[in-house]
Parts: sequence; C-alpha cells; structure tokens
Amino acid sequence: MSILDGNFLNIRTGFNQVLPGQPCVLCGSMSRDGLWCNACDAALPYLNALHCPVCALPTPAGEVCGHCLTHPPLFSRTTAVFGYAFPLDKLIQDMKYGEQLALAHTFGGKLLHRIDKNDLPDYLIAMPLHPVKLRERGFNQSLLLAQTVARDTKLKLLTNACQRVRDTPPQSALPWKERKKNVRNAFCCDMDLTGKRVALVDDVLTTGASLNALAEAVSKKGAIEISAWVVARTLPHSGSLQK
Repeated sequence: MSILDGNFLNIRTGFNQVLPGQPCVLCGSMSRDGLWCNACDAALPYLNALHCPVCALPTPAGEVCGHCLTHPPLFSRTTAVFGYAFPLDKLIQDMKYGEQLALAHTFGGKLLHRIDKNDLPDYLIAMPLHPVKLRERGFNQSLLLAQTVARDTKLKLLTNACQRVRDTPPQSALPWKERKKNVRNAFCCDMDLTGKRVALVDDVLTTGASLNALAEAVSKKGAIEISAWVVARTLPHSGSLQK
C-alpha cells in the first residue's frame, strides 16, 4: 500500500467515525458500515466455495456440474454472491415482502463487487414481474438490484424490453418438478438483441426455471450470450426453495 493509499484510508476511517451510526439489521449493535456491521457481514453465507460456473452449484474443482453438462440451461454462466441460507434468506424476504428497499441497494452493491468488470455484457435485464404482481407489491426488487449495478457499471438497463405475460403462481409454492412448466412461455421480449450479450438480474436462483424461461425469450431475439447475475443461490439441503 502506498503512502497516498494509507492517507486515503485514514481520511475515510475518520469520516466514518463522525457519521451517525445505525442499528445493525441483524444483531442490533450500532454500525457505521452500512445496514449490517462488519461482524455480521463476516458471518453471512458468502458463496466462496468452488462451484459450477454455469449454475453456481458446488462442484469439487469448480468444474461444470453433471446436470449442466447433460441439460445445459440457456444462460451460460452464473454470478452469485451468497448461498441462500440463514440469515441472508431472511434479509431477502424482508426486501421482497417487508418493503425494506434499502436492502436492494446494499445487495446490488454486493453483486457489483462479484461481477467481472473486464467482461461486461451489452445490456442488463431485470427479472420482470407481471403487472398484477407489480401492483400488489408496488416495486420490482430485481429491477432495484439491476439499477444499482447499472448505475455503477454504466451498463444499459433495458427496463421495457421484456415482459412477464402470464401471472403464474409463485415458484416457492410449487414442487421443483412443476416449476419449469409453471413459467413456460411466461415471458416475451420485444427488442432485437441480435449479436448482443445480456445479463439477467434476479434475487434468488434455485431450480433456474424462471431465469431459463426469461433466457429463452431473450435468445429468441438473437442474444448470443446470456448470463445470470443473482444475489443468492439456493444450495443442496439448505431447506430454502424460491425459484
């Protein structure tokens, strides 16, 4: 670290010390590090173990898993920040169903740190909500995540290119085997994406059915490479089933 770097850190540390603290959303102690304190951040289930580059499930050496070899999804790689486990799962539920929208900004920042800045796509597309669900909830958490990433990467966020045209039951209410059928033909894309690289942004990836259905709509419009960017990946035996 250079002297200048050290001076910058000292200035930033001093600045943080004069900022008002706030209760950590996880343990309640005062935090000047964001919505949760450094100690709680260190205890979150970050997805640091070796995993399949396509679907982000754990593999012994970081190789493509057997399922992706035999039944590859239409997205070619996944970037995930966390495993979908306690207490991260509760934070995501608070964001989606408790209207704790500040969490979306924080999660977007975490996702921003995970993506490869040297290999960015042409466009971002957030997982769309059906208009009925959007009216009920009042916001699209995936769009809020994508907005944070787009703002800091200067990537073009396509807010109207894709729509959810079927108001399907929540994926979390269905057995895994029924989720693919549930979202079949649930999305459409109205924009020509010929030759473009696209990243799909969502909060949680479980079976990949929703993301794969959206990827199908995007690929039909000519996208040549589709990635999935998610906050959390449900892992085997986690007991947390979302999408």
